[in-house]
Amino acid sequence: MGSLILVVEDDPDVATILRDRLQAMGHEVMTAADGQAALDTLQQAAPSLMFLDIELPKLNGIEVLKRVHKDLPELPVVVMTAYGTIQRAVEAMKEGATDFVTGKTLERGALKREVTALRSELESRFDTLVAASPKMNAVIESAKKVAQSDSTVLLLGDSGTGKDLLARSIHNWGARHSRLFMPVNCVALSEELLESELFGHEKGAFTGASAQKRGKVEVADGGTVFLDEIGDMKPGLQAKLLRFLQNREFDRVGGTRAIKVDVRVIAATNRDLLQAVKAGTFREDLFFRLNVVTLTVPPLRERTEEIPQLAEFFLKKYCREAKKPGIRISSQAMKMLTAYSWPGNVRELQNAIERAVVLKTGEMLAPEDFSLQPMDITPEQSELMNRPFHEAVERHKREIIRRALALAGGNQTKAAERLGLQRTYLARLIKQMDIK
Repeated sequence: MGSLILVVEDDPDVATILRDRLQAMGHEVMTAADGQAALDTLQQAAPSLMFLDIELPKLNGIEVLKRVHKDLPELPVVVMTAYGTIQRAVEAMKEGATDFVTGKTLERGALKREVTALRSELESRFDTLVAASPKMNAVIESAKKVAQSDSTVLLLGDSGTGKDLLARSIHNWGARHSRLFMPVNCVALSEELLESELFGHEKGAFTGASAQKRGKVEVADGGTVFLDEIGDMKPGLQAKLLRFLQNREFDRVGGTRAIKVDVRVIAATNRDLLQAVKAGTFREDLFFRLNVVTLTVPPLRERTEEIPQLAEFFLKKYCREAKKPGIRISSQAMKMLTAYSWPGNVRELQNAIERAVVLKTGEMLAPEDFSLQPMDITPEQSELMNRPFHEAVERHKREIIRRALALAGGNQTKAAERLGLQRTYLARLIKQMDIK
């Protein structure tokens, strides 16, 4: 059972030795020769483990580690260092490195033990799916069964329920576990950028396309593509996705040659796709193509038995990151957490515990340490408040503009007056955000 491992090393001899030894152990290996190349690779691939040299050109290992720890906190990173730079390794551990190795550790036996231990640690991070409720247990049992096939899976459920974690677990439980798992957020980009992200583009295909780019579907050949928030995909791109699902082939943007790949597709949405089909915003034929196997992840309020287990999991995680060992959740606070309805689901619980740990000065978390939202908050407000800051702001801006246009009967001049904006500026925002 191999993994995809990224080796970041500027010395070609060391990189070759590491690659050969890891491949001999049954792993797939990607390499990067400098810090910026490592970050670029992480934009295109999702390795299970990274070996990172401290001394790198363009962007040193510590800077790379800071970026990885911020953007991909679940990725285990082993820092490689010479004997003379142990102090840098200590600095790296403070920045979130999982472990560090010296030159001698790179002997075959020691390297194998290191990789095995870190893979075990990585797999343990999926323990949040070992549910305590009958509803979630039923979902997991079904997911493990479907993981053994190559069938397309559609995951339904409210925002924040953990559909992305379930998708990654289905990939890990299946025959493609040693290949890439490639997530794509279908709402974070405009239609044009999302098409390029999915299928890539040829040089000169559009302004700014200075070089050929392989899309995530092509990079994930042999693995799994996870289409998150599929219900927000625009109709024009839906047609191209349908062709891909039917034939597993596509054209890069600006390309004329059909490219065929072997990937599994998992999609997720918090929207009612049947209602979207009736409203004409989602293609019926695409819905049926996606709806081969459907799993619905229940909201946290329907699986309250799991709240103590999840709370303890997140508590350990954030105590470790904040260097605050020993913090505990009081029995009164745990009762409050269990009784709360969690409109933002697991993501809201995770955020609440992270906030409490970061701000706590003592060792016992009391009810007043958790800033929970009012019980009468709308689902839309909850979803917005539990998203990353920039994404929440972008979504809120879209909604403000949509409402102003609706109240103005689609008249941009009147909508601009209502918003206190110049009409030309509003028109530019509408175009940038691809608001219909």
